[in-house]
Amino acid sequence: MERYGLLGRTLGHSYSPAIHQLMGSAPYTLFEKEPEEVASFLSCPEWTGLNVTVPYKKTVVPFCDALSPLASRLGSVNTLVRLKDGTIFGDNTDAFGFSQMLHRLGVKCAGKKVLVLGSGGSSVTVQAILEDLGAQVVVISRTGADNYTNLERHLDASVIVNTTPVGMYPQNGTAPLSVRQFPHLEGVLDLIYNPSRTQLILEAEQLGIPRQNGLFMLVSQAARSSQLFTGREVSREMIGHICRLISFRMENIVLIGMPGCGKTTVGQALSQALGRTFIDTDDIIRKEAGMDIPTIFSVEGEAGFRKREHSVLRRLGAESNLLIATGGGCVTQESNYPVLHQNGTILWLTRSLSLLETTGRPLSLAKGTEQLYKERAPMYTRFADHIIENTGTVQETVGRILEVLNQ
Repeated sequence: MERYGLLGRTLGHSYSPAIHQLMGSAPYTLFEKEPEEVASFLSCPEWTGLNVTVPYKKTVVPFCDALSPLASRLGSVNTLVRLKDGTIFGDNTDAFGFSQMLHRLGVKCAGKKVLVLGSGGSSVTVQAILEDLGAQVVVISRTGADNYTNLERHLDASVIVNTTPVGMYPQNGTAPLSVRQFPHLEGVLDLIYNPSRTQLILEAEQLGIPRQNGLFMLVSQAARSSQLFTGREVSREMIGHICRLISFRMENIVLIGMPGCGKTTVGQALSQALGRTFIDTDDIIRKEAGMDIPTIFSVEGEAGFRKREHSVLRRLGAESNLLIATGGGCVTQESNYPVLHQNGTILWLTRSLSLLETTGRPLSLAKGTEQLYKERAPMYTRFADHIIENTGTVQETVGRILEVLNQ
């Protein structure tokens, strides 16, 4: 029986099985192997087609009986196929994936300076594609001649490509550099796809610079691998469809809105409809503090509560596929936006002020709902990807949300 899979050392968060299942190249198994196990594994008949990830893209090259011209040129293999005669063919489909990623972003690289962050295996592939397109490639590494201490040499760069793992889950919120120092950028590409928006991508978004995370590259290279495995071509339309499905599974759904607008009630119903884990951030804060929210406000003040709230949002925002109901005032802290937006679609639930419950809500009681709404409405607008009216029944509101998400 044909059997496909991914060879690597640590593969717990891989989306490859889901992608290949959708493409028809299944069964697809994660093969986690230590370096000393690789040789015996490659010689065994357990597999007919493999994707290869770090740290084994160069390790597997000597085990190939034949290489594609590109894999031979790069000295890096990420796809292995066991042919009918038992020999092993090695190819590099990352190159196809990256070229598709570039094409989708629509940035032209010919004659332009492109900074490639990192010098590992993925960097070598990226460099080759960029050079073939006529780009002036500059590799930025920690110890090379061009490094992070002399970036002033390259402030004229037009494109930045991150091939390092900096900013990847669970180290969310970090970046190799700040794109703000490059005034001529036309595009930012980050090979990381978890989180959906790394710090590098978030900065590019804030500046209005075209940007692309690594999900399209991941799915595109998987499509080329699947074709090598099965002989069946995966259409561009299918690649786009799979990207949308995986992106939806990866991203959280975050509910914001005034205290008492129905985030918990709607969130619980929506979680059942989607089969997602529902989390109410106020419940976590109460549990961790060992006291209710009015008591936290009276003992620690609003500043103490907001500090606790940000800590919880930072943890949850780094996760995937959650349904998160936030406290009504989370939007008052701008620092909460990137931690929620990095991996989430943010929905603002609106409801008539006359229907908002104020019991047990210190700020609603102190200021009144009208004044509180006047202060926060611009903040909700700033955070929200979509605005959902919570009028009528809970199921009607859930239906509105599903309609928006399905778009």
